[in-house]
Amino acid sequence: MREIKHFINGAYVGSASGRTFADRSPTDNRQIAVVHEAGRDEVDAAVRAARAALAGPWGRLTVAERVERLYAVADGINARFDEFLEAECLDTGKPYSLARHVDIPRGAANFKVFADMVKNVATESFTMATPDGAGALNYALRRPKGVIGVISPWNLPLLLMTWKVGPALACGNTVVVKPSEETPLTTALLGEVMNAAGIPAGVYNVIHGFGPESAGAFLTEHPGVDAITFTGETRTGTAIMKAAAVGVRDVSFELGGKNPAVVFADCDFDAAIEGTLRSAFSNCGQVCLGTERVYVERPLFERFVAALKEGAERLRPGRPDDPQTTLGPLVSQEHRAKVLGYYAKAVEQGATVVTGGEPFVMEGPLAEGCWVKPTIWTGLADDAACVREEIFGPCCHVRPFDSEEEAVRLANDTPYGLAAAVWTGNLGRAHRMAATLDAGIVWINSWFLRDLRTPFGGSKQSGIGREGGVHSLEFYTELKNVCVKL
Repeated sequence: MREIKHFINGAYVGSASGRTFADRSPTDNRQIAVVHEAGRDEVDAAVRAARAALAGPWGRLTVAERVERLYAVADGINARFDEFLEAECLDTGKPYSLARHVDIPRGAANFKVFADMVKNVATESFTMATPDGAGALNYALRRPKGVIGVISPWNLPLLLMTWKVGPALACGNTVVVKPSEETPLTTALLGEVMNAAGIPAGVYNVIHGFGPESAGAFLTEHPGVDAITFTGETRTGTAIMKAAAVGVRDVSFELGGKNPAVVFADCDFDAAIEGTLRSAFSNCGQVCLGTERVYVERPLFERFVAALKEGAERLRPGRPDDPQTTLGPLVSQEHRAKVLGYYAKAVEQGATVVTGGEPFVMEGPLAEGCWVKPTIWTGLADDAACVREEIFGPCCHVRPFDSEEEAVRLANDTPYGLAAAVWTGNLGRAHRMAATLDAGIVWINSWFLRDLRTPFGGSKQSGIGREGGVHSLEFYTELKNVCVKL
């Protein structure tokens, strides 16, 4: 049985209270670890260690020295690739084939990408006239924001945690990370890599626990935290924002979504089917950028639904290390109950179940896992719960439309605005749709292509702020203007 402790000031420490909780595998519901739960004392110790490192050895490093160490962190993850792969798949149940190509390599790459960004992105400068004719020079300096509270989600635990920690450290900040209680393993393991890479004690700290009245709340309420970055559901983001208002701390949020895909009759049909299968069912539908609403132009509707059904029914559940597995479980029994509740509600509200709509019946130990079938519905009203509310499972509702204007209206009829996908062969229409859809990112004839230099984030209730590229530098640093009279 693994014992997962907090990582504070370069060392693994247990909770003074002795409080722990179980980490269970979603594949078969067996307990895989005992995790220490942080109280206020552990959170305070982590924040104090982060502040000391900021003022001490980490704050005295040059940019080149920071970059060198962050490259070493990335290399350290890759050197222990198989350990991170096993830990990530133990916690999430996702297939090795997925984590091997997405979670682990991209999680490592975040450190190098943002190290290069800090090294190469310039700040602005201006010359100005003065009454005496001598002029003045203004130039900007980037300075670390301070101690960053990082609250990371369970669907891509390593990737989305390093997406925040990478740029935070590259900019010279220190961090206190609270991973999801569902998936603590890789965040804890990263502490060993940090030490081996020469990251000074206190720069990277990890505290485990839950949200309200636990580590998450204690971290966001702590006055020693200068800014908070969070990925998760909108309700939790609202609570964090209230806590951050005390002290006027900065926040960066990527929150919920109910993302649309709009499929026109002139699309590349095979590409649209393949892309929508991925966007609806990849990672068992537990992707914030995934598709839960599919709008298909009427002439293509019946053919599209039939092909999507065929593709969904080809997905094969199984153990993460089985090369034949193409679909993992949901992350927990609690989340499985939520998703199955929506499956039942869809039927109650008049949906036609094209495929799925029920649990998988698995054999042996897997029978205790969090398995549900990929599900496709048609026939729901536009105000039905499964059309309006984020489910975060392997499901989508497919509805026909008759005009471009109707497609835009339907796609934008949501309180969320995270992502959208458009499938069309008409270049002019593609640009029109991209401009009019309410979303932080719009993919044209693709899905999940991510250039880390580009802005990433949501509109409306899907988030606040942008990360990625220079936009991450803007959140994780304070810009200081220096005015020199010549």
